[in-house]
Amino acid sequence: MSTQPPAQADRSFNRSMLIKLLIVALMMFGFGFALIPMYRAICQITGINNLVQRDATAREAKNTQVDMSRTISIEFDANARGPLGFKPEQRSLDVHPGEVTTVMYEVSNEQARTIQAQAIPSYAPKQATEYFKKIECFCFTQQTLTANQTKRMPVVFVVDPKLPKDVKTITLSYTFFELNTPAAATAGSAAPAAKTAGPSANPA
Repeated sequence: MSTQPPAQADRSFNRSMLIKLLIVALMMFGFGFALIPMYRAICQITGINNLVQRDATAREAKNTQVDMSRTISIEFDANARGPLGFKPEQRSLDVHPGEVTTVMYEVSNEQARTIQAQAIPSYAPKQATEYFKKIECFCFTQQTLTANQTKRMPVVFVVDPKLPKDVKTITLSYTFFELNTPAAATAGSAAPAAKTAGPSANPA
């Protein structure tokens, strides 16, 4: 029979739980970065530069009946991987199912070189994915951003009236990442960083 004191048992439990949480966090962090090479590999194998397809046509959306009795809150999220500034112009919007809506996102190339980038959408809750219909979206194709260029890009969408009644909020999230990082550009950007690091190490 164990005679371990309660305080020691609590510390052991807390230590074990902390280790498990750290492992889960590291796995999630690694999976996020793994999405980029996975995307590149699939594009190379299939020979296409777009894995995000249109969910509905403008004609289909126009023929969809608007359900004025329901209001769905749409929240907009933006994440960037690499030297990109990326954000929605509004954080949330209330829409009626069947109503065609347009929102704008803004992306900025923060480098003095041209960048090829791609946005990948995701949704929460997961069950809302098949009911959120994108008619037009910058995520349908790769985006080319020249040096220090900023683009405003639309997303035209409609929420299918068949969306389950218990879903009141949908979060549309995009991850925008650079597709090809030139080795020379990477080395060039690392060199100035090393130079500027010296003076900051000796504060006045």
